Amino acid sequence: MAEPLIARSLLFAPGDSERKLAKAGASGADLVLLDLEDAVAPANKAAARTLVAEHLRTAERAQPQWVRINPLDGEHALADLAAVVPERPDGIMLPKATRAETERLHHYLTALEAAAGLTIGGIRTIVVATETAPALFGLGDYAGCPRLAALTWGAEDSATALGATDNRDENGEYDFPYQLFRALTLAGAAAAGVTPVETIHGDFRDLDGLAKVAAKARRAGFRGMMAIHPDQVPVINRAFSPSAAEIERAEAIVAAFAANPDAGTIGLDGAMLDMPHLKRARAVLAMPRN
Repeated sequence: MAEPLIARSLLFAPGDSERKLAKAGASGADLVLLDLEDAVAPANKAAARTLVAEHLRTAERAQPQWVRINPLDGEHALADLAAVVPERPDGIMLPKATRAETERLHHYLTALEAAAGLTIGGIRTIVVATETAPALFGLGDYAGCPRLAALTWGAEDSATALGATDNRDENGEYDFPYQLFRALTLAGAAAAGVTPVETIHGDFRDLDGLAKVAAKARRAGFRGMMAIHPDQVPVINRAFSPSAAEIERAEAIVAAFAANPDAGTIGLDGAMLDMPHLKRARAVLAMPRN
């Protein structure tokens, strides 16, 4: 298993658009996902992987550049990997995946790294872990998975896999199955010791709605969120950065426990705090900041 991912915003860029690849790199996103899967029509797959490989080879990397390949059970994934691995992507996102397929990706990457003279294990992975029905039953089974840095989920492909006509209720909230998948992704990431990443907010013009979704996700325990448009990046970065008030409060909690090293509980501003509060305060202070 790799080190957990540290990235607030993960911005998708269509792999068949040189202009959008360049724009994503200049967006201020913490991580760019060069997309060879859903953003690319079947007729453009070959051209897209060539363009992404060229981008990896020649572009200045202002942030880590990862590649979302096509699913392993399809016809494009091996060609994707053969094209991009020699150009040293920082990571691979695997869609529509199970734990077994994530292990298989590890073996493919090891062989391709060796062939290209790269450091074995240097390319990390993110798994989109809810997009097929079999995958849903293995969300708690990723502990010890080689290369794995993060888990995320996808509401649209999950709905398609279940045969749903929609994934939201009359109030615009996710229906119960998709709330469950989201929660299990969060718990599965915690069980595996990797980073939980929130799914996209599909309406890129709805920045107020995005801010609410991102704030709710961070409060629940997610540590980053995927984006589909550069305009979403500043909103996500703010949501997943601690506020000045949060930093001040966390510093006060850490200082109080440091001043009382033998205490299991302490009182601070009228509240009784114990070890979980200290751990959460330390986690706040370790978060990326604007």
